[in-house]
Amino acid sequence: MIRFKNKIKAISLFSNVGIAETYFADVGIEVVVANELVDKRARFYKHLYPNVNMICGDITDKDVFDSVINEVVNKKVDMLIATPPCQGMSCAGRKDPKDPRNFLIFYAVEAIKKIKPRFVIIENVPMQQHTQILYKDEYIFIPDYIERELGEIYRINENRIVNTMDYGIPQSRQRYIYLMVNKLEGIKWEFPEKENKIITMKEAIGDLPSLDPCVREDSEKWRFPHYEDKRQKGLKVSKWHYPPVHSWRQIEWMIHTPSGASAFKNEIFYPMTKGRRVKGAPRTYMRMFWEKPATTIMQNSGVISAFSTVHPGRCIVDSKKDVERIYSDPRALTIYELLILSSLPLDWNIPSWADDVLIRKVIGEGIPPLLIKKSIESLIKEGNYDR
Repeated sequence: MIRFKNKIKAISLFSNVGIAETYFADVGIEVVVANELVDKRARFYKHLYPNVNMICGDITDKDVFDSVINEVVNKKVDMLIATPPCQGMSCAGRKDPKDPRNFLIFYAVEAIKKIKPRFVIIENVPMQQHTQILYKDEYIFIPDYIERELGEIYRINENRIVNTMDYGIPQSRQRYIYLMVNKLEGIKWEFPEKENKIITMKEAIGDLPSLDPCVREDSEKWRFPHYEDKRQKGLKVSKWHYPPVHSWRQIEWMIHTPSGASAFKNEIFYPMTKGRRVKGAPRTYMRMFWEKPATTIMQNSGVISAFSTVHPGRCIVDSKKDVERIYSDPRALTIYELLILSSLPLDWNIPSWADDVLIRKVIGEGIPPLLIKKSIESLIKEGNYDR
């Protein structure tokens, strides 16, 4: 196992529920202070990491910011990890350069300058490199801002755009990640070489029991007579392998949609309202591909009408006519499947009070933690910190 020989301490900002830190203990990192704005996420974090001092509050509030800094100044914190919200920049968001959430990077940088950690990880979406912020009366790109503020002290990685599927994670998810190391360390921190093996959906979840969807309307439940038997088989695998709830109308469209296709392409069973075909983004009402990694898992992963959220399915009734073919699993992915595709532990300690919406949201917001673990292992090897 690759880990720091001498355990180091870390601070986590914009923590969500601490998904990025999932494997920190494995590599010899102890988070001592964390900050999260939303109370439910802060409680979730505290459930996962009971020994961490979680400061819940708005970091743009001076009292909260000072409280966070004061908690770590005397604790010899060697690493800072920050994941400022990306909704103002992401493809799934508004891509608004004036979105106030884009300016939260200021607080991460100010914290770095005050704490002076040896190592820094700042994670966001690729659009960050093209996002401008107001800095000293001029708009500049965020990478230029970081270079101006931190470039004298830190050596910053050159290759910042990474896709999680290149590192043994069965999900295609691009991120823009800064890996910084204090120049006094005398090393350069880059991501490890891409791995040759790409893990597909089939390899990741193809052996799990097939599940019928949970039909919302009682009057339509008869359409899946084996629903309960299949559900019980799923629960034997994991308490999180149960089907989401969907309306029969959406289920019917997906029953006739093959792997890797959108229901919008169907001749008869396509999304409609009041008997008329509706328009929508081409990747909505879409099944994933068996022979590819999962598409990027988002916050609304339990909704059929969202971007590529539906199980790949298998043909269970074949026919020469497309409209007569029927495909299994006309449903969004289960939480258990999301754990696998996000490289989270299969026994992830989800609090009992967390509902499906919150669980799916935090998974969709979080970076697959195996990527962070492998990047830190690369740092440890480069600096011989395991010796």
